[in-house]
Amino acid sequence: MADDSGEAPKLIIDSDWKNEAQAEREKLAQAEKATSDAGSDGGQGEMPEADFRGLMGMLATQALMYMGGIADPNTGKPVFDPMYAQHMIDLLGVLEEKTKGNLTDEEAGEISGVLNELRSRFVELMQIVAKQQAGAGQGGPSGPTGPMPPQQ
Repeated sequence: MADDSGEAPKLIIDSDWKNEAQAEREKLAQAEKATSDAGSDGGQGEMPEADFRGLMGMLATQALMYMGGIADPNTGKPVFDPMYAQHMIDLLGVLEEKTKGNLTDEEAGEISGVLNELRSRFVELMQIVAKQQAGAGQGGPSGPTGPMPPQQ
């Protein structure tokens, strides 16, 4: 699958993963909307209340974006950067750990569920990437930044 253009191998994501990422994004948007509806005074253009769910939703959305689940608004193309995705997931893990004992049961359940979902998606994606890179290796070596020079 290596080509002469110097591009990294293309990531193929199945439709089930896309549908589940979309459902998760919609669930986060609904939670964020409910929070902003409850905290809004009805003013125009006001920011939603800064709260735990908003912070959790922001980090989860960033992780989904870097896993290719959300298109870049400027380019319309999915963004795939596993290093940043893992960092966002790790930040959510830090948030969970540092707030342990200070969250409502509902909030604790939400962050635990979001983390479990993001971690499993991340593992699935990395397995897909490994398979694609192994497949690309059959036709010629290829790495994340493009074709690698032949080994001597």
